[in-house]
Amino acid sequence: MASSGNLSVLALLISLAVTTLISPANSLTCSSQSFTNNKLYTQCADLPSLSSYLHWTYDSANSSLSVAFIAPPAQSDGWIAWAINPTGTGMAGAQTLLAYKNSGGAMAVKDLQHQLLLRPIHRRGEARLRSLGHGSGVGPSVSDGFPAKHAFDGPNLQAKGTLTLTGTNAGTTTTTTAADSKTKKKNIHGILNAVSWGLLFPIGIIIARYLRTFPSADPAWFYLHVFCQVSAYAIGVAGWATGIKLGSESKGVVYKGHRNIGIALFSIATLQIFALFLRPKKDHKYRLYWNIYHHSIGYLILVLAIVNVFKGMDILNPAKHWKSTYIITIAVLGGIALFLEAVTWIVVLKRRSSKSTKPYDG
Repeated sequence: MASSGNLSVLALLISLAVTTLISPANSLTCSSQSFTNNKLYTQCADLPSLSSYLHWTYDSANSSLSVAFIAPPAQSDGWIAWAINPTGTGMAGAQTLLAYKNSGGAMAVKDLQHQLLLRPIHRRGEARLRSLGHGSGVGPSVSDGFPAKHAFDGPNLQAKGTLTLTGTNAGTTTTTTAADSKTKKKNIHGILNAVSWGLLFPIGIIIARYLRTFPSADPAWFYLHVFCQVSAYAIGVAGWATGIKLGSESKGVVYKGHRNIGIALFSIATLQIFALFLRPKKDHKYRLYWNIYHHSIGYLILVLAIVNVFKGMDILNPAKHWKSTYIITIAVLGGIALFLEAVTWIVVLKRRSSKSTKPYDG
């Protein structure tokens, strides 16, 4: 142990298991697994994510930790990684070992940080390593020794926790709820934007385009249109804000297309809202130009909104029925719009026909 006068960092001696297992990696429990080199570990745990397992032995005398992490790769030529985190849990800021098959088919281990070090916990004159954060991941492939990025879905994001080495809970590993919290935030972000930009906004456009054709719907159609669009904007701003917050909390994770469309959508929609205060009266000479601007921007928002909702679903990767439900909803709205489009043209053509046949009143 290090004395109180020597607070140098302690090196963790970590070996990642890349030898063939006698029992398969997808065994039901870690206790049923063994290794061809007869390596034994004092502790093991069935991890809740990635169908993975962790075996370890901690020697408090020299603060050494021997670890075997087992997980099926995402693909046959993919990679698996296990990491220790000196400051928290998860892979962000962690010191990582990565295992994969090299070009010759042999297993290889790559230390992504070149050295694995942890600062000790100083207590009562001695440094003790009591617990450490750990994380893991699996990816699809390795090219020239560089791993391809893993999927940013639930299993990879939730594969983190704390490994307790000494104390009353020694020999246990606990998972963190941070990933679950972030997943909840993503779900909230997705729901807010799907309801606002993906549903209320299209409904508001349908109301404005088709109901105003009927004199009996005036001015009710206008107030319904304004209610839908302003509500969509308000909810969309909340969804946009949660997206910005998620981005700031997810360093290194950038969904460039989804982010850029979201920023453009928010900016254009803000202009559209403020344009309502500059709306000329019906008989004003600039009203035609305002209408052209208002309609063009509205349809642009509609297209961007639906595209970005689908991009968000691809990122969030929800259960299949959620995406199917949204597709059916948009299809129904599209069908209603096509039907009302036909009705509108029939009404408009009949009005024009009746005006053209009306006797001239001198």
